[in-house]
Amino acid sequence: MPVAQAINQIRYQLARVTQSVPGALQISVPFAPHDPALNWLASQTCWPQFYWQSRTGEESVAACGAVERFPSVIQASRRLQTLPPGWRIYGANNIAGGSELFLPHLQWQQDGEGQQLILNLVSDHSLQQAARRSIRWLDTLRPTQAAAALPHAVGVRHIPDKPGWFQRVDQALEAINNGQFDKVVLARASDFTLSGPVSAAALLAASQQINPLCYHFMLATGEQQALIGSSPERLYARRGDLLQSEALAGTAAPDEHGLLQDRKNQWENRLVVDDIRQRLAGFVSRLNVSPAELLPLRHLQHLRRRISAQLLRPDDAQCVDRLQPTAAVAGLPRTAALAFIRQHEPFSRDWYSGSVGYLSRSQSEFSVVLRCAQICGPQLRLYAGAGIVSGSEPELEWQEIERKAATLGSLLTRENQA
Repeated sequence: MPVAQAINQIRYQLARVTQSVPGALQISVPFAPHDPALNWLASQTCWPQFYWQSRTGEESVAACGAVERFPSVIQASRRLQTLPPGWRIYGANNIAGGSELFLPHLQWQQDGEGQQLILNLVSDHSLQQAARRSIRWLDTLRPTQAAAALPHAVGVRHIPDKPGWFQRVDQALEAINNGQFDKVVLARASDFTLSGPVSAAALLAASQQINPLCYHFMLATGEQQALIGSSPERLYARRGDLLQSEALAGTAAPDEHGLLQDRKNQWENRLVVDDIRQRLAGFVSRLNVSPAELLPLRHLQHLRRRISAQLLRPDDAQCVDRLQPTAAVAGLPRTAALAFIRQHEPFSRDWYSGSVGYLSRSQSEFSVVLRCAQICGPQLRLYAGAGIVSGSEPELEWQEIERKAATLGSLLTRENQA
């Protein structure tokens, strides 16, 4: 069943809603679409738009339109307690404490049971009136169009440039030697000049094809206002009171051997593990850490230790607050590292190093916002960072952020578009 037919079935069910009472109602239609969800999402002219795919690729959602919005995880979690079980709220959280979370009007959801088109209906007065408004809103949706072609980069400006990066790494190493902190994650922004406008959904779809083992995400708040990325790192996944997180720190080129035995990278990874232990203290009843393993990606490889814990109570606001930003994207100790970042980074991180995903009463999952780009009108900004610890070398760290930026940046080269 194509998406247009599924929308017609939802429209038919909406017309049968006659309750003139407040409430919340979800209409779900199973379907087997012919077109990719990202193509359908890119064809719409209503915002916000959201896309998220799990790292395994088994679960994804494409959502558009907002029934309700929430500026914090606390407010979103409170609202979920008043909604029927199974409802989800989607969006992103930045490291400054702000959020862009919303209950979508329409969501295209895929999981182990297949694909469903779901409409959320909420009213404080009359479900019947809300259903009539939703019918009119469905009439504004557009048919799926072919994916837009990607532009190519005609220029790029790094902030900081290479000499500036060397200077900041040296400043970080001096601060580490002086005992200000053990680790700080420095980032670089790269502003691309493109040959034409870029479709956020088309860029993400291209990234999906070449960057496996990643979370893929998009949050668009306007026609040319979007965050996209393909991140290898989980912030946390919660199933009831079971929590899963990870320490993803320590990086090498994909063909480099010995990462599992490298002292500098093992030290960096252990710092992240110890930080997560400390942050979850008093919030979990037990915590287990797996041995280090390799996570191979297209342009590099990482050290990863999986972490599982039993929550004393399922509280997503606490999970986000305690775990974000991790030492893998900020540093350790957190307060001192963030103070250094604010003082020395010559740009705002915006959503970079925050988290993106979904909340529900029974389960939630957020990935870290890494290997990402911010699209603002005709401008595209890529972010990449590297963890600086004792023994870090500026040239090697520059090479690391070059490889990380290539996750998306390589899609904008003429060679890869040929």
